[in-house]
Amino acid sequence: MSRVLALWCPDWPAVAAAAVADLPATTPVAVVSANRVIACSAPARAEGVRRGLRKREAQARCPDVYVTTADSDRDGRMFEPVAAAIDAIAPGVEVLRPGLLILGARGVSRYFGSEHKAVERLIDQAAGAGVECQVGIADELSTAVVAARHAVIVPRSGGARYLAPLPVSELAAEPSLAAADRENLIDLLRRLGLRTIGDFAALTPGDVASRFGTDAVLAHRSARGEAERPPSARALPPDLNVEYPCDPPIDRVDAAAFAGRGMAERLHTKLAAAAVACTRLLVHASTGNGENLSRIWRCAEPLTPEGTADRVRWQLDGWLTGRSEKRPTAGITMLRLEPVEVVAAGDLQLGLWGSVGDEEERARRALVRVQGLLGGDAVKIGVLSGGRGPAERVTLRSLGDELVPLSDPSAPWPGRMPQPAPAAVLDTSPRVVLEDSNGNAVRIEERGGFDTEPVVLRWGSKMWTLRGWAGPWSVDERWWDPAMGVEGARVQVLFEENRALLLFYDDEGWRVEGIYE
Repeated sequence: MSRVLALWCPDWPAVAAAAVADLPATTPVAVVSANRVIACSAPARAEGVRRGLRKREAQARCPDVYVTTADSDRDGRMFEPVAAAIDAIAPGVEVLRPGLLILGARGVSRYFGSEHKAVERLIDQAAGAGVECQVGIADELSTAVVAARHAVIVPRSGGARYLAPLPVSELAAEPSLAAADRENLIDLLRRLGLRTIGDFAALTPGDVASRFGTDAVLAHRSARGEAERPPSARALPPDLNVEYPCDPPIDRVDAAAFAGRGMAERLHTKLAAAAVACTRLLVHASTGNGENLSRIWRCAEPLTPEGTADRVRWQLDGWLTGRSEKRPTAGITMLRLEPVEVVAAGDLQLGLWGSVGDEEERARRALVRVQGLLGGDAVKIGVLSGGRGPAERVTLRSLGDELVPLSDPSAPWPGRMPQPAPAAVLDTSPRVVLEDSNGNAVRIEERGGFDTEPVVLRWGSKMWTLRGWAGPWSVDERWWDPAMGVEGARVQVLFEENRALLLFYDDEGWRVEGIYE
């Protein structure tokens, strides 16, 4: 039976950030994304910083913490020297993500004499590269990764027994081996009373498949100490490799990333034509001095074009700018992407628009990037809230914060504006003028009606003849609070075919609250 060795560098995003900033190991470091801590160093945890904390709370607990934004390119670039150091004494390294790699345990254990001696040698080799690591060995990949987090060598055929007493949350601890919504599954299992991995493993595969989703089936196989997916019996279709001759030779990361993105698109075009998807990818580079560099990236789920481009960029960044001894001495003259393992394309969930399911991930990454550049409050998400006017029914929350409405949207809210809601709600509230047939401004009387019939709408330099209106509806809210009180009236006016405005009247006149289209 083949054995898998997993080498895990704890808190890698924080370790990489500290290395780039040239900080000593005793400096507390926190890596934030969407205004929340996603990774922190051991000194930061000693001061009370935890994953999931908001940035301000982390800084309150540890005023000296060094806060930096998540950067996957930095993580990949800084991990390449570690992977190269391990590959120098244990060939066959496969990277799951920056900070975690695996290799076959059989060869390295036979070379060094035993699994325990191999573990000691690999830890020393990683220490020579300037990082601390933990190693785990087991029969299956997922079990080995869990074992690495606890620095355990699991006996042969003992994976299920080792996993059984561990909390079920361990099945979601490693993002590279779990679906994005694995936490939802773990929460459901807890609510069902399945607290440990053994409790979950005790369910029959048929019950799991009929009551939960596809990811639950994969998690159940891991809980039972089985392979995450059966060995792929599908032969690699011919001509899947993608090559790119670099003329002139590439020696800059931006040029390499640009080439890698184009190669990723070409690769996935070939994969789609062959009805397969890639789960293990070899990135190979040749230089002008005859050097050949290669690295295998393994993924729990089939790669998307964006995921492939990311891994190519991380790898080339690590080769070109890293501290590895294998750093090329000349520009890259040839790039090659080679699928090492493929699965049926049906295993890849298609996206809403028929692509490979990466639209939401691409949008999320872009928003997080903007938030990292401009600050936590620069990106906000609208949450349906309660209220009578359209602006009151939208609560804006910063990306990453809990999406809690300001008031209950399911409450009755008598006097609420009738449906349909405006297609756009304007926070600038531009001023407009309603005029009657004589050009006089139309106002609201004390009894809540028009003082004269509106005929014309003027918005800046533009003028439209009204085709109809609804209302007005009087508004008198929070009359007991002068600071928060709202008094006036709303009216809907139609001025073009299928175009209308929602107007609000106050002491200063009319303003636009919403636009119907």
